[in-house]
Amino acid sequence: MLQEFNQLMDYIESHLTEEISGRDISKIVGMSDYHFKRMFSYMAGMSLNEYIKNRRLSVANVELINGEKVTDIAYKYGYQSLEGFSRAFREWSGFLPSEVSKNKIQKSFPKFTFFIDIKGGISMEFKIEKKEKFSIVGVSKRVPIQFEGENRAIIELAQSITEQQRKEMHQLADLYPHQVLNVSYDFDDGYLEEKGSLTHMIGLATTKENPFDDLEQISIEESLWAIFPNQGPFPATLQDTTAKIYSEWLPSSEYEVADLPGISFTKYNGTSENVYSEIWLPVKKKVSDKRG
Repeated sequence: MLQEFNQLMDYIESHLTEEISGRDISKIVGMSDYHFKRMFSYMAGMSLNEYIKNRRLSVANVELINGEKVTDIAYKYGYQSLEGFSRAFREWSGFLPSEVSKNKIQKSFPKFTFFIDIKGGISMEFKIEKKEKFSIVGVSKRVPIQFEGENRAIIELAQSITEQQRKEMHQLADLYPHQVLNVSYDFDDGYLEEKGSLTHMIGLATTKENPFDDLEQISIEESLWAIFPNQGPFPATLQDTTAKIYSEWLPSSEYEVADLPGISFTKYNGTSENVYSEIWLPVKKKVSDKRG
C-alpha cells in the first residue's frame, strides 16, 4: 500500500498544473478515492486537497523568485483570478506574491513520502469477522460533518426518536449487539475538510423486514468487518481509535476498506469517563501488490 501511496505523490508532483480526478487517485492507489482521502487525512494531518494546494503554492513561490509573472503563475495553477491566487498565497505564506518577487522571500512545503514508522508500545485490539447480509432499521437525517467532540445534530436526532419508534426498533432487533448502532454514509465531497454533511442513522440490526411506516431500513451487504473494541472517555477514545485505524492499522494490514457504511456502538453506563465502544470497519482482502 505504501508503494501505491508514494506513486500517487509522484503523480501529483508531475501534474500540479492539472486537475487531479478521483478516478486518477483510485487507479493508482487501488481503492476508492473517498477511502484513500480519509486514510490520507489521518496519516498526514491534512486533507489531500490541502496538500495539493500547498505543493502548488510552494512551487509557485520558487517560480516567483525566479522572476515569472504573477498573472502567469496564477492561471498556471488553476486560479480563476489574480485576486484569488494572491489571497490564497498570502494565507499560505504570510506574504503577497509581489512581495516574494521583489524581496525573494522563500517558503517551502516539501513533497510527502510515506514510510512505516514502527514506534511500538501501543497495540490495537481487533478481530476480523464475516457478517451475512443484514439490515438496520431506525431513523436518519443529514448532519454536519464533525471530527471532534459531540455532534449536536446527532444528539438532536437521538432525542427526536419517539418511544413508539424505540419500541418498534427493539421489536425487530435480532442481531448483536441488540442495542443502538450509529451508522454513517453518503458523505459530501468536503468530508475531509470537515465541510458538508453525511447521512447518520440511529437504529438496530435485524434480519427482518421493516413493516413500520415511521422507521427507515437500509441493507448492509455481506462483508468482512474489522471490529475494534475500545474503552475510555467518550467520545475522545472512540475518535482517537478511528484515527489510529486509518493512520496506523490500515496501511500495515492486509485489508482495505470496502464501500459500505461505517458502524459503531457505545454502551453508556451513566458516565462518559469509562465507556465501552466498538467500531465496525467494512474491509476486504487487498489484491496482490502491483509491480512496475
